[in-house]
Amino acid sequence: MPKAATVLDELKRAFLLTNKDVLLLSASFHQAMLRGLHGQPSPLKMLPSFLSAPDGSERGLYLALDFGGTNVRVLLVELHGNSQYTILARRQTQLKDVGGRYDYTTSLTSADELFDFIASEVAQIVPSDKDLPLGHTFSFPSRQQDINNALLINWTKELAVSGIEGHNVTKLLAAALMRTGLTRVRPVAIINDTVGTLLTAAYTHQNSCIGSICGTGHNSAYLEPHYRTTDSEMIINMESGNFDKLPLTNYDCMLDAASEKPGHQLLEKAVSGRYLGELLRLILCDLVNKDLISPLLSTPYYLSAEDIAFILTDATPALSNIAKWLVERCHIGNWSIEDRLALKEAAELLVNRSASFVAASYLGVIQHIDPELERNHHIAIDGSLFEKMPGYAQTITRVLHNAHGVKANKITTGLTKDGSGVGAAIAAALALL
Repeated sequence: MPKAATVLDELKRAFLLTNKDVLLLSASFHQAMLRGLHGQPSPLKMLPSFLSAPDGSERGLYLALDFGGTNVRVLLVELHGNSQYTILARRQTQLKDVGGRYDYTTSLTSADELFDFIASEVAQIVPSDKDLPLGHTFSFPSRQQDINNALLINWTKELAVSGIEGHNVTKLLAAALMRTGLTRVRPVAIINDTVGTLLTAAYTHQNSCIGSICGTGHNSAYLEPHYRTTDSEMIINMESGNFDKLPLTNYDCMLDAASEKPGHQLLEKAVSGRYLGELLRLILCDLVNKDLISPLLSTPYYLSAEDIAFILTDATPALSNIAKWLVERCHIGNWSIEDRLALKEAAELLVNRSASFVAASYLGVIQHIDPELERNHHIAIDGSLFEKMPGYAQTITRVLHNAHGVKANKITTGLTKDGSGVGAAIAAALALL
């Protein structure tokens, strides 16, 4: 396939970002933040959480519901009050059964059906002898009215359940809990998963200023020093996945045009695990001669971020694992070592661009809250890309450090595991103060 080298050269021109490119992106992101904060048109919604950061002294037993896309998680969390916590019980269930028994993600599902399913999951770990406050991490763009009431603005991550957009999510959950007989469970706080990640990090780690999700979806929240309506600290959910001032490629445009909501969530579609596999599939279709494309490879979203991770971890001399993957997963054979190297490099380009875009958004936030980089800043990140994708966390660190040179050690990043779930418990504690 002589065209593989040509396609790869085009990919490098389209996907590689210089330090100057990153700084221009971060400046554009900062401007979008400012417009959103001042109520001007912006791709960043800049939604207030009505929460500041915890100080680590919060105590008590709380239920945490984490609903963020592919799974529903329920945790029973004890906060010990010394910046320590314990997860006493947990349960995780997929919204869509792989065996086809149920699917709570489509427009055929009603609001009551979805929340009754969620309430039934909560019921599995609720102690029968306790009144429990519940914090709810709801990881979709929502208009927060106060700490315990939020209206879903629109679904993302290809969810389309009917009867919820524009409605009060807490009221829907409370009604389902009552129908399920959970009269001793009381929702007291609703937050975004990025807010939860930041709350968890701030509970245990000083200088935490950004909470971010780099997994199936992508979004970030940050601690605004002087929110305009209160002139006090406020955690802001940026809905940064909707940022759209990006140097997109033809592959991005094809993916967006075929998506559930074209023109929306452009940053998320360029960086998140939900979409990286589809970008690789589109690239692979260009690398393969058209008459050799299998029906499998012609299927949208056939490839996943896990496929990219598999490709990147092949360290065999002739990339024999990739050769086997091509045959067994894609029904493609007879690729030369040069072609397999091109595929691996294409996967690396996708991952590096994703991490670079994300790092640029973090730089935009830090430019806003500390333009001279006088203080230390910790960025708390949760999600499978940051945790498991080869090279992803290292690329974020490299891009951040390249931007700030000698002051680079003032910015740290770290995995905040279960951040969105534990953060819901911390939000419930703050709501009851």
